[in-house]
Parts: sequence; C-alpha cells; structure tokens
Amino acid sequence: LSLKFGDVGNLKGLVIRFLLTANYYQLSVQNWFSLHRLQLLYNHSIQATFNATRIYAPASYSYHCEHVSSSQRYDALLIPSSANDLSKLWEVTFIDFQIQGFNIQEGHFAYAKDCASFFSPAILMGLVMSLILLLVLAYALHMLIHLKSLDRHYECKASPAYFAQIKDSDMGDEKEPLRSSGNESYELRNQQFCKIYI
Repeated sequence: LSLKFGDVGNLKGLVIRFLLTANYYQLSVQNWFSLHRLQLLYNHSIQATFNATRIYAPASYSYHCEHVSSSQRYDALLIPSSANDLSKLWEVTFIDFQIQGFNIQEGHFAYAKDCASFFSPAILMGLVMSLILLLVLAYALHMLIHLKSLDRHYECKASPAYFAQIKDSDMGDEKEPLRSSGNESYELRNQQFCKIYI
C-alpha cells in the first residue's frame, strides 16, 4: 500500500510504502493481516526502512491506533530495520492512524481493532481504587457485625418497707415529733437500689 505525496520541499517524489502480509491462523480460524514493514522513498530510492511490531488485525477488520511512531515517547511500534540504516536519522509519527489492507468494501474502513491495551494506566488505577474501597467496606462490615450491643437494661428493685426499730424506752420521745393535730403517724422508710446491665 503506497501513499504518494509527490514533491514535498526538497524531497522529490516522496512515497510512504506499507508492506502488508496476510496469514491464516488455525487457532482463530480466520485470516489476519499485519503491517510487516514501512519504507520511506524519495528521489526514487529507498531512504529509510522500519519494521512494524504489534500492528495486526483480522483480515475483515481495520487496525486503528492513536499514535504509530518510531519514537519511544509513543511506545515505538516502528523500529529501524538495521543499525547501519539511515532510518535512525528519521522520526516517523502517524496520528490517528487507521489502516486496512484487504476486504475493503465501498471505500470505507471496516470495524477497527484498536491498539489500546486492556490494562492501560487509567484502567489499572481504577481497579486499584475499587480494591481499596472494597477493603474499606469489608472492614466496616466486619466492625458492624462484631459490635457489642449498647442497649442498657435497667432493673430497679425496691426493698420491702420496714419500720425502724424503736426501743420501748424511746417510744414516747420518738413518736412525739410526729404528732400533729391529734393524729399519730409513723415514718415509713424505704430503700431502693438499681442494677444496670450493660
């Protein structure tokens, strides 16, 4: 698959060539395509070659990635083919990259297989936070289950009424202060005690 740009500045006849391969895998029971190599051509000669890694999708799908680059900043998917090649002098970055080599219908891309990993940093952070919240919830439930009852049960009992023991000799003296208007009365003493159960 070739993208021909023509003359761009001092570059004459700039072409970006994608070398795609298709293979059948018995395990998935379908054909897959992969980007095998990327070449930069200008002045009618190959100037740089990059090997592509992890750029593949089922043949009936397209491949999409936010960044396909030779830079380590974007998790380099394009690697210079050899140490002696001029590829090291180039930095290639495609933004919002989408490619489909086979089974193209009506000039539109098929459903895209995205390069985003299932365990991106944001997803991992969300999983860690969820785990922390679950642990806090489990600890709170554990504390509630083992919490002792704070209800207080009061039981008050009154001792039976009793008369103070009065000696016969002091009977007259002790009754005298309680006389009023000709009626005789005795003081009834009662003691109460309460038990508190916690």
